[in-house]
Amino acid sequence: MITFKNFAFKYNAQVDYTLRDINLSIKPGEKVLIAGPSGCGKSTMIHCLNGLIPFSFEGEKQGSLTIDGKETWDMSIFEISKKVGTVLQDQDAQFIGLTVAEDLAFALENDAVGEPELHDRVKAIADVVNIGTHLLHSPQELSGGQKQRVSLGGVMVDDVDILLFDEPLANLDPETGKKAIELIDEIHKKTGDTVIIVEHRLEDVLWRPVDRIILMDKGRIVMDTTPDELLSTEILKETGVREPLYVTALKYAGVKITPEMKASSLDTIVLSEDDKEKVREWFSTALPAASKNAPDTILDIKDLNFTYRSDRSDAEDHQALKDIDFELYKGEMMAVVGRNGAGKSTFSKVICGFETPDTGTMLLNGHDLSDLSIKERADHIGYIMQNPNQMISKTMIFDEVAMGLRNRGVSEEEVTERVNDTLKVCGLWPFRNWPISALSYGQRKRVTIAAIMSIEPEIMILDEPTAGQDYRHYTEIMEFLRELNACGTTVVLITHDMHLMLEYAERSVVFSDGRIIACDSAANILTDEDIIRRASLKETSLYGLSRICGIEEGQAFVSHFIDFERRSERHAEPL
Repeated sequence: MITFKNFAFKYNAQVDYTLRDINLSIKPGEKVLIAGPSGCGKSTMIHCLNGLIPFSFEGEKQGSLTIDGKETWDMSIFEISKKVGTVLQDQDAQFIGLTVAEDLAFALENDAVGEPELHDRVKAIADVVNIGTHLLHSPQELSGGQKQRVSLGGVMVDDVDILLFDEPLANLDPETGKKAIELIDEIHKKTGDTVIIVEHRLEDVLWRPVDRIILMDKGRIVMDTTPDELLSTEILKETGVREPLYVTALKYAGVKITPEMKASSLDTIVLSEDDKEKVREWFSTALPAASKNAPDTILDIKDLNFTYRSDRSDAEDHQALKDIDFELYKGEMMAVVGRNGAGKSTFSKVICGFETPDTGTMLLNGHDLSDLSIKERADHIGYIMQNPNQMISKTMIFDEVAMGLRNRGVSEEEVTERVNDTLKVCGLWPFRNWPISALSYGQRKRVTIAAIMSIEPEIMILDEPTAGQDYRHYTEIMEFLRELNACGTTVVLITHDMHLMLEYAERSVVFSDGRIIACDSAANILTDEDIIRRASLKETSLYGLSRICGIEEGQAFVSHFIDFERRSERHAEPL
């Protein structure tokens, strides 16, 4: 179905080739995962397949790329669109219609599908992706996860042979992510289409089996093999892609991973009694929890309520926050988790002053936040939005990161020093003189994080800080946040990433239907079946591994893994 032969590609705006020496064949009906660090060429390969290269992004190519036996450079964008459907990582760049229904109907309208068939097919596909109750909404009114489902429906409604998914889990809560992977798997089985998934979250994609994993690094394919073969090597660590947590725990315990163990899933993994005993012995080395002094409160919220008022006669008002009581401790790193639409982002917008609450009090260091304007709050509370496109206002990377400092009257000499330091930490130093338009979605995300980091506020609220980041950049950003946190900056992480929650958050607040239903350690939350169900979270695979190995203290096992990670050599090394 797809064949790359000695293929290479270089954008006109760049000197070096982004893709080099690509030799790859994908058969009809295969389900393939393409993984690799940011900037390795994954998205460029997708753009070559769906026709955005060369029709939107021009450049120089070498070698051959064929789809169903036909050279893509000899095909029109229309011909390619009849073969290949793509769900983009940046959903806002994919919407066409003013409503969800119009967006789902777009491909059908282009094919001159008449009524009532068009309405029936739109309704059917909306029900499949669970967006049927939002058909009259604007796509811009939806949460990140809902936008992802609309994009998926827009691809599924057309009859294509190849389905491309560019980081389909980037903005989904864990439970919805599982359902998305299940849905992709179901589509693959029903249609027999060729499915290609590009994703950083390896463990989540492997919730359902894939035929092969194509691992890329620096524009080249470094491994093309089965998931079980890949996990038996150390190449994921070498290329900056995170392996499943339970695989990491097995390696910490001294268990050698082999292809015969079928380690790509906890449902298939085969552990010998000797392997299980090694895990139990490793767990026996757990240290007792250290006692901590009572923390000071930096942000105190009482009886907070907020309602979105509808300006449409056919829609009801929506109470997004209900009776919120919350204390944020000075110098802590906290995670805020819950399903899409549970109120997490709304909560942060109310704190920052973007929305005005119906009732409640908010005290920052004992002072009423309602007395401060948005600009005044921004000096104390930095907010990084989920979608980087909604924050960027400058053309060049350096200017975007420097804007907040310049607006505050910081000298140009200090601006240069602080911006350069921040760009280095965020992995953006090589691109400091680039236009932002030349960056990938994940790289633009790092630009917005860097812009707030440079200001050094007392509290930093980050909405999905690691979405679209490979493990190396994820670690660099989170370790920098940890260093800021150690120096006194309070960090709040709104996230769907259970790895991040486990590894970095001291406490986690769980939202469900606008209410806080839990505030506890990540280990306790991700081993509580009731909280997991109510908040659409996902039980950590570490808990599953503890059961397989006969360890009854599942919460303690998860806590031991977290402590071991924090004491590991990786965290001890200065950046």
